[in-house]
Parts: sequence; C-alpha cells; structure tokens
Amino acid sequence: MFVRKISLLALFTTLSLAVYAIESAVPPLVPIPGLKLGLANIVTLVLLRHFTARDALLVLSARILLCALLFGQALSLLYSLAGGLFSLLVMALVIKLLREHMLFLTGAMGGLSHNMGQFLIAWILTAGGVLPYLPFLVLSGILTGLFTGLCAGFLGKYLSSFLKK
Repeated sequence: MFVRKISLLALFTTLSLAVYAIESAVPPLVPIPGLKLGLANIVTLVLLRHFTARDALLVLSARILLCALLFGQALSLLYSLAGGLFSLLVMALVIKLLREHMLFLTGAMGGLSHNMGQFLIAWILTAGGVLPYLPFLVLSGILTGLFTGLCAGFLGKYLSSFLKK
C-alpha cells in the first residue's frame, strides 16, 4: 500500500508540473502581472479531498520547487511558496469545515488566499506599491478558484473509484 501511495503522489506531482508548464506557455489573458488560472491547483484540491493535507503539502512543495528550478527565478519561488502554502492551509480548513462538500467554494477560498499570500510578499518587497492591484487580485482569485474547484470536483468524481482500489 505504501508503494502505491508514493507512486500516486509522484504521478500527481508530475501531473501538476505538466499542467503548470503548459499554463506558463500560454500568453496571459489580461495585461495584469500575476493573473493566471492556476490550473495546477486542481491537483492540490483533488489531493486534499482524496488524500491527506500532508500528502497535498508534499506534492505542492515538490511542484513549487521543481517549477522554480525549471521555469522561474529565486523571487518566483518566494511568491509561489507564500501563495501556495497559504492557499493550502485555507483550503484544508475549508474542506474540514464543509466536510468535502462544495469543492468550488474551497477552490474560491484557495484562489483568493493564494493571491493574498502573493500580495503580502509583493507588499513587503515594494513597500506597499502594489495596492492598486488588490481589487484585480481579489476578483481573479475568487473567479479562477471557482473554476479550479469545479474542475477538481468534476475530476474527483471520476478519480474516486480509481483512487480507492
């Protein structure tokens, strides 16, 4: 059982890395820095629902580190860690409170908290110069989080029988 779990977590890490790489290759939809769909968060939501928060943390950490090494810079690692870890914490709490129902709300809270974690780092680094971006980050975090939550809920229905074998 241990080998199966490790293999599944490695598969989810690879999947989230591939989704991130594909999303990074697509040009931004809007000309606002930092706004993107965050499709790799679908994997995190599926893990939170079907595995433990610790497993989701392992996969998220591996993805963030690998993405920073392969696609980013040192500063992108800082932003990704802040957003990813804060988002994971909030989503784990929301899933616990909602008892795994309404995954789209969990996604919305995750998207919002991810953007707020990154905004906090940008606020510190720019001494408050990013305040005009806040309304866009709040709105985009909620909307993209709703989308990723809906995708994770849809995907989870089809994966649940596979993951329980």
